[in-house]
Amino acid sequence: MYNVERKIEIIKSLEKDGRVSAAELAKRFGTSKETIRRDLCELEEKGVLKRTHGGAMLSNKLSDMDSLVREYPESVRGIRNSEEKKALCKKAASFIQDGDIIFIDNSTTCLYLVQNIPAEYHVTILTNSLRLLTEAVNYDCTNKTFYCLGGSMNPSNLSTYDSAISSKDKMDFYPDKCIVSCMGISSERMFTDGSYYEIATKQKFMEQSSQVYLLADHTKIGTDGQFALDSGEHIDFLITDEKNAKKKVKLPSNIKVITA
Repeated sequence: MYNVERKIEIIKSLEKDGRVSAAELAKRFGTSKETIRRDLCELEEKGVLKRTHGGAMLSNKLSDMDSLVREYPESVRGIRNSEEKKALCKKAASFIQDGDIIFIDNSTTCLYLVQNIPAEYHVTILTNSLRLLTEAVNYDCTNKTFYCLGGSMNPSNLSTYDSAISSKDKMDFYPDKCIVSCMGISSERMFTDGSYYEIATKQKFMEQSSQVYLLADHTKIGTDGQFALDSGEHIDFLITDEKNAKKKVKLPSNIKVITA
């Protein structure tokens, strides 16, 4: 099992039980206690857990929050359900056309979009995600133009958020496509998010774009975030890996569900 996969499983165990034992994890993964201790140390540095004698427990900051509304550090959210996120991005990229202007939000779900856009396509990408911009340098972006929205930086998720500067930026563009994610989708609250700061940016581009694609893996279907994002009015397509999304959540009739 790879390092990233172990960490994902460790996080799942913490979410379920609140604490883990290094000895039990070593036995479960067929590795040494020293390897597990290194994993726990790295996760502690990211603020996910607090190491204890013989293991670790969920950090006080996260354990005091409901499991459905925990805002993990960006570096941790990036590895959770990474394979599902890659599939969603690949499907979303298949709808992008040469010449499009696209807004991509700061979610870790959308991080894999740029690498799936054909290199020969001339597209303009607007984003408030510093992580997406730094990841983009790893790919052939000769034909792509990037605009980073201004504003204050949120270091916890490597994004910029609303201010007089970014508000002016948003008024200058009417994208062909807006591609975003969220924290949860439920019949009661519809589309919700976990970070208040970036919501205004998402909402403005959802209103101003010709088409809106929302990407959400199965863990977000039937759950809620703390802040209202959209009632579904501005969303045209929901791209998900949850085959029974419509059965689990009563979605507005205007939203077409696409399974990746």
